[in-house]
Amino acid sequence: MAKWFVAAKKADFNKIAKEFGISPVTARILRNRGLTRDEEFRKFLYGTVDDMYPPEALLGMEEAAALLTAKVREGKKIRVIGDYDADGVCASCILHQGLKEAGADADTAIPDRMKDGYGLNEHLVLDAYEAGIDTILTCDNGIAAGAEIALAKEKGMTVIVTDHHEVPYEERDGERIWRLPPADVVVDPKQEGDTCPFQGICGAVVAYKLILCLYGKLGLLESKKRFLDGLLELAAFATVCDVMELLDENRIIVRYGLSHMKHTENEGLRALMEVNSIEPEKLTAYTIGFVLGPCINATGRLDTAVRALKLLEEKDRAEAVRTASELKALNDSRKEMTEHFVKQAVAQVEEEALGEDRVLVIFLPDCHESLAGIIAGRVREKYYKPVFVLTRAEDGVKGSGRSIETYHMFEEMTKIREIFTRYGGHKMAAGLSIKSGDVETFRRRINEVCTLTPQDLEERVHIDVPMPVSYITRSLVDELDRLEPFGNGNPRPLFAQKDLLFLSARVLGKNGNAVRFTVLDDAGQRWEMMAFGDPAPMDAYMEEKFGSEAVRRLYGMGFSMTGGGETSQIRLSVTYYPSVNTWKGDSRLQLVMKQYQ
Repeated sequence: MAKWFVAAKKADFNKIAKEFGISPVTARILRNRGLTRDEEFRKFLYGTVDDMYPPEALLGMEEAAALLTAKVREGKKIRVIGDYDADGVCASCILHQGLKEAGADADTAIPDRMKDGYGLNEHLVLDAYEAGIDTILTCDNGIAAGAEIALAKEKGMTVIVTDHHEVPYEERDGERIWRLPPADVVVDPKQEGDTCPFQGICGAVVAYKLILCLYGKLGLLESKKRFLDGLLELAAFATVCDVMELLDENRIIVRYGLSHMKHTENEGLRALMEVNSIEPEKLTAYTIGFVLGPCINATGRLDTAVRALKLLEEKDRAEAVRTASELKALNDSRKEMTEHFVKQAVAQVEEEALGEDRVLVIFLPDCHESLAGIIAGRVREKYYKPVFVLTRAEDGVKGSGRSIETYHMFEEMTKIREIFTRYGGHKMAAGLSIKSGDVETFRRRINEVCTLTPQDLEERVHIDVPMPVSYITRSLVDELDRLEPFGNGNPRPLFAQKDLLFLSARVLGKNGNAVRFTVLDDAGQRWEMMAFGDPAPMDAYMEEKFGSEAVRRLYGMGFSMTGGGETSQIRLSVTYYPSVNTWKGDSRLQLVMKQYQ
């Protein structure tokens, strides 16, 4: 079971609360998000797009925009080469549409996941050369494509790299030697010497900033403001889908991008919401990350991401709805395939003694390689260990990894870089290719260099405030809503109470994957508390702790606290967050349980 920790960051919460018009509880939550200076609190609560960092703060941005300005004015052919995930598709759309709106002669190419693999490759470079392309502009890739960019330069092409991934490096005598590709200009916040105040941006945000900088040089910023707001929507969409931290500049981008998206003029986004039965006004970071984003990703996984790009650039409503429906169907198929292979992966861990490894390497030869990352993420959630899922490919074995907070996946892989025919990524996720016979070698070597301790492999639950549920009020819930959007780096605030009395339980949902409990607070007030997911593990825990009869009674009847009925003996410590449940116009407070013990 996960260990619970109360966040213990110190500050004068009453002073912060008074300064910014919030409660001390909210002040404590914001301090737990790493905020220390007044300016950080102000920007988090009241920041606007004017608080975004200027594009020129990124190393190489001025040079890239100046070079593009010249290419646009000279009418040179520019090809945007992106990636097949949501970030890469959104970045490609931002650059392509941004260039076209500025009058550029521009087109796009997105790698086919199965045929081309990730990012820029020789085939794409040669295609561009044969098409008479003057300038290759990458987005969400290119930082690790040294050989391919050298080929483009040999062919006389200009190359501008925009990326956000880690820069490849070699270790020599304990020193890192960075290996930037030989492009004309590189824009990547991770490169050495970049002093941008916030480097945790996705590829689409780098692309958006390049268009802003370009428009500044072309004198288009004011006349194209409404158009640029549409590009900001895509930057926000990609930020959520690429699981960037929703802090600092990212928080502003997503907050404002979401507000624009609710009234979007992008036919593709509107159609995607429609076919997924999402009311635009109820759009959140969650619905982007778990409903809409996977539809965009599904094309790059099971088909070609060109279809997703076409959707985002579509002007005809009927055609947008047709394409969006196809993407949703692809994603539904992807879900079924994922469930099938997750079961195989778990069986492999349980039956083949892989569970003793600190880093799990699972080989699913028949699995579609595009599903490896999703499956790795699901297995990581179950075992709280770094996970690599490998699949058979045409030219060997490919795989994707998903990590835990205490394991820097890219750096650990770099320790054994000689095993890979290709690899890349960052702290929390990575992709790789190895030779067919090296699966066991990789599993052994990645575990040999692993330095994770038993403590590192304990999942930690960080509680913002230990607070009895009786303290929850509607005004507090409304105030907490101001901390949206929630996601990586800015999780929904989590509270905890010890020994909460559970009175009754009822299973809900057609799949039985939700339970509505009635609980009693210290003041004698009853609350509804929802728990989502398979109820079996919690039922088993309660049966072991309180007996099967107590659990049977919990599900079988309500309880009277004043005689005439049986009294529940089930008391659990819980983590929870408050919310408002609205049903047929009636709104009332409820609690959502996250963990129990």
